[in-house]
Amino acid sequence: MSTRDVPEQIGDLPRIGRPATSALLLAGISTLAEVSGLSRAELLSLHGVGPKAVRILEAALAENGQTLRQ
Repeated sequence: MSTRDVPEQIGDLPRIGRPATSALLLAGISTLAEVSGLSRAELLSLHGVGPKAVRILEAALAENGQTLRQ
């Protein structure tokens, strides 16, 4: 799947860039609740997800009273 075919934003996920969004979709993740089940290291291990995307996801989780798995 080309990143051009991936929407900029899916579900309740914040805009984290198409490569990171594509990586989450390929991993079967499309909601913040699903992201909260992952650790920072697990997110960073996904090709296309970098530190900036993780920071954005952590901020979105915090706004909803959630955190990444430790």
